Amino acid sequence: MPIEIVRNDITKMQVDVIVNATNTALQKDGGVYGAIFSAAGEEQLQAACNNIGECPVGQAVMTDGFQLQAKQIIHTVGPIWQGGTANEETLLKECYKNSLALADLQGYHSIAFPLISSGIYGYPKEEALQIAISTISAFLLEHDMHVYIVVYDKKAFGLSEKLFTSIHEYIDEHYVEENDLRFLHNRQFSNYELPQVVEAEVLQSQVFSEEAPVEKRKKRSLEDVLNQLDESFSVRLLRLIDEKEKTDVETYKRANIDRRLFSRIRNSVDYTPHKKTVIAFAIALELNLDETVDLLSKAGYTLSNSSKFDLIIKYFIEEKNFNIHEINEALFTFDQVLLGA
Repeated sequence: MPIEIVRNDITKMQVDVIVNATNTALQKDGGVYGAIFSAAGEEQLQAACNNIGECPVGQAVMTDGFQLQAKQIIHTVGPIWQGGTANEETLLKECYKNSLALADLQGYHSIAFPLISSGIYGYPKEEALQIAISTISAFLLEHDMHVYIVVYDKKAFGLSEKLFTSIHEYIDEHYVEENDLRFLHNRQFSNYELPQVVEAEVLQSQVFSEEAPVEKRKKRSLEDVLNQLDESFSVRLLRLIDEKEKTDVETYKRANIDRRLFSRIRNSVDYTPHKKTVIAFAIALELNLDETVDLLSKAGYTLSNSSKFDLIIKYFIEEKNFNIHEINEALFTFDQVLLGA
């Protein structure tokens, strides 16, 4: 199952488990930790934590969710940032690994994480997010679980300044307002402005109308038209998976797609997916721009320079960057719908 980055209050997530970034003494603190205590029921949760006693850095323990919508709370202790010289990266990875393993051991299927250690513990947000995504992604290659990374707002993390600037410049250079496209479409060319390709098409049409045999100009029946149907999206996708020498599981996991959704696509030749789903598969299969547009056409979509979402996708494909989670970080930053999921 996929990873989703969502902007929400973690105490309101409708999941099996939420993760609480705590301190080693498991005592109520400020920030998100304090909000979780208040929402769950401070006295009950503190009593449960006191029964456990303590939790070392990088480890994870579990309590009931009490008054939360989540069934359970996993408490994990992230490292305090000390400049990267105190094994912080390994310890932060262990927080995610141990939390996921504990949820999986209990048979839970959905879990919501905050961005551990990125608040008062000072871990650089961009690095903290990359560790979270890479660790969770590795886990999901072997397990089925729906994982959320919950941020309160976009300022909770950010793309690297270099990547953000590159994408912003690409959008500025290529973005075309819809009104501009409509103007170009409706513009009436004068005779000397008429493109040569249009003149050729007009001439060809005249020749056809004058010389083509009457029987070739007969109106086609609906049956004839339907007999010329091209490959459906589902058929083309499955063929591409084989051509790219990928497995089904590898493909839908790299596409950040739920196994059940992939099963519906595989078993329904006429399945019509969302545009973000088609693009997610294109990214998973590392299709070039032409191949991506071709796959999109099978589902009735295309890429347009009047869409910031489309331009961000084109940017990453042209850069040959097929890391779907990095693409989703960029889409999230620019307030666009995310791929997969």
